[in-house]
Parts: sequence; C-alpha cells; structure tokens
Amino acid sequence: MTVPPDGPPDATSVLLPGPWTHRSISANGVGLHLAEAGTGPLVLLLHGFPQFWWTWRSQLTALAQAGFHVVAPDLRGYGASDKPPRGYDLPTLSADIAALVRALGEQDAVVVGHDWGGLLGWTMAALHPRSVRRLVVLSMAHPRRLRAGMTDPRQRRASAYALRFQVPRLPERMLTRADDDPVADLMQRWAGPEWARTADFAESVDRYRSASRIPQAAYSAMEYHRWAARSQLRPDGLRYARRMAAPITAPTLQLHGQLDACVLPSTARGSGRYVAGAYEWRELPGIGHFPQEEAPDTVSAAIAEWAT
Repeated sequence: MTVPPDGPPDATSVLLPGPWTHRSISANGVGLHLAEAGTGPLVLLLHGFPQFWWTWRSQLTALAQAGFHVVAPDLRGYGASDKPPRGYDLPTLSADIAALVRALGEQDAVVVGHDWGGLLGWTMAALHPRSVRRLVVLSMAHPRRLRAGMTDPRQRRASAYALRFQVPRLPERMLTRADDDPVADLMQRWAGPEWARTADFAESVDRYRSASRIPQAAYSAMEYHRWAARSQLRPDGLRYARRMAAPITAPTLQLHGQLDACVLPSTARGSGRYVAGAYEWRELPGIGHFPQEEAPDTVSAAIAEWAT
C-alpha cells in the first residue's frame, strides 16, 4: 500500500476486507470505528502505536472461532475513528472504552491491550473495574511500574524516541512526509529479528505508515505521548498516578516479548504487585514488541485460555 500521488489516504483506507465486519459506534462523545467478528462473550482488543485495529487481524479470526464476540476498535485519533483536538489523556481514553462496552450492550468485557492499548487496559481495570472482567496486557508495564522504570538508564534510552515527539508540529510532519519513514524505523528497532525478515512485517509497516498519514492521525498519536510526558509533574498527571495505585481485582495475564526493545522486560516485570486478583507473567522467547503479530497463534491461544 502506498500513498496515492494526489494526496494522503483517507480514513476509509483502513476499512480492510476480511472475515470481520466494520461499523462505527458513539462512545463517550466520540465516534469509534470497530472491526468485529463472532458471537459470545465480549473480548476487546486495544491496539498501540503506530498501529490501528488491523494489528489484531489474526486474533479477530481465531477468537471468533473460539466462541467470542471480538471487537477491535481504532482508538480515539487513529484509523477511521474520530480525531478531536483533545482528549488524549489516559483517564479520558479509558472512559471511551468503558463507554464502548456499554454501547455494545454489555456490562463488562475481557480487555486485551498492547502497548498504548496495554496502558489503557491497566487504566480501565483501575478506574473502571466493573467494565473489566479479565485483563490481558501485551508489551506494557503497569503505569506506575513504567514510571519507576525510567530510573533505569536502559529504559530511558529505549524511551528516548518519545522525547522527539514533544516538539510541536515537527513529529507530525515527519510521520506524514513521503521522504521520511519513522514508522519503519521504530518497527524495525522494536520487532523481533525473525518477524522483521518476513513479508508480513513489510506489509505491516506499509499499512501502519499509510494509516499514520491519514489527516490528523499523526497529531493524535503525538498527543498521546505529549500528555504522558508533560503530565508527569502536572496536577492531572499526579492525580492519575495516585488513582493508579488502586489494586486491580480483574484476573490479569501479562505477555511480554523477551526481546522487547521498547518496554524492556525488566521494566514490565513487577507489574503484578498492583494486581490483587489472579496474576500470571509469561515471557515469550525470541519475540519483540509485537507478540500478536510475531507469534499470533501463541497469543490467540493464551487469550482464549485466559478469557474462558
């Protein structure tokens, strides 16, 4: 997939065909695009940066076949979802997904989150515990553990890319310029070596690059990172950190790639101290930051087992 010569792709470019359906639904005042498949108990799949719903293509199919109603939304600001000028803080984003659960006619869901979606899953489980029946987190430490992990020089180096995102306007231009390729650079750095050599990896980079060039999508993605950094010493960020000390009662499974170069396993380990319910940590050998794409069968089976 390439950027058309007459301009950037529009939001309809992410409505990719497959054994799923597409629709939009209003939740917490924003329109969220969903890809969904199957019937049964609700499983929500929350993507991270620089992705969109398509990162869960394998899980949509596998979990639907396993007897679940599987919903993979584009988060606020991504893909075919609304891209408002504000609302990219984790409390608001978690309210989006809690409202989505209700809009889908359910009281709760099995929430599965990767990367930023993982932060969102941790946040939902703490701030909206009745909406989260079970939790699966991929490639992301608990927010308080991530914050503490920044005292490790290795994690600071791994997270240095986010410092570039704090500059106004320039990161958006980099993400949308045809002669620059930060999406490919980051994915190459974060992916496990085996997946990074495959045609599937090349296709994924192509799709995520294109989705980042949808108008306003790059701005929205940067606002996630800007809130996370700038709120550290602001009242809203300190209030969020205090609220995240609440013990998580949902049974929680944490899957983490042994070779994750974005959120180091040493940073993510120890997140279980914030979980009061059942908890399990599984480290995946040879896997980088994208387990759902690098080891789709393993991840789908783990989710199905935990969700049952």
